[in-house]
Amino acid sequence: MKFYTNIFNEIISLENLFLSWEEFKKDKGSKKDVLEFEWNLEPNILQLHRDLKYHRYKHSVYTAFKICDPKPRTIHKATVGDRVLHHAIFRVLNPFFEPTFIAHSFSCRVKKGTHKGVDSLAYFLNKVSKNSHEPCFALKCDIKKFFDSVDHKILFELIRKRIKDESVLLLVWEIISSFNSRERERERETIGNSNRQFDFPAFRQYLS
Repeated sequence: MKFYTNIFNEIISLENLFLSWEEFKKDKGSKKDVLEFEWNLEPNILQLHRDLKYHRYKHSVYTAFKICDPKPRTIHKATVGDRVLHHAIFRVLNPFFEPTFIAHSFSCRVKKGTHKGVDSLAYFLNKVSKNSHEPCFALKCDIKKFFDSVDHKILFELIRKRIKDESVLLLVWEIISSFNSRERERERETIGNSNRQFDFPAFRQYLS
């Protein structure tokens, strides 16, 4: 397995942050919070860069709101600056993990998407049904509240297997553990709470 080190500076570079902003703001140009961030774009990006560089960055709290698409769901939205950083991390880390994903996962992946998924479904339907000559069945299911229930430590360990840059791991954990639900309070207390300064010695002991 290939390891990746010394990538923190690439993630927090001004070039990467500005490119991430351009990717993030697509189709969001009329949103109030996006317009407010863009009004002082350079100072906002520079401040984000400084906070990251000097390890002062803390993930902000989420804003909760409900939607119906078509079933009711509660969405937790991060601030614009946090989401720009999410894009910045994705731009650097995704190429390391993309080759490890199964070929038939189509959501939120480059050169995948709905149309590719439909084509793949049609292929397997024809294959399993022997060109519609035999019956076949499909299981439609969903994991209830997946993002609320996914085990943060297991997720982090999967990332840690490939990323060996401690500064990146600290940043990734800050984001993974930033979602504040009652189910996560006990876990977050063992590592550090996103609303207070990180306990770096405790976290380094966890990494060891």
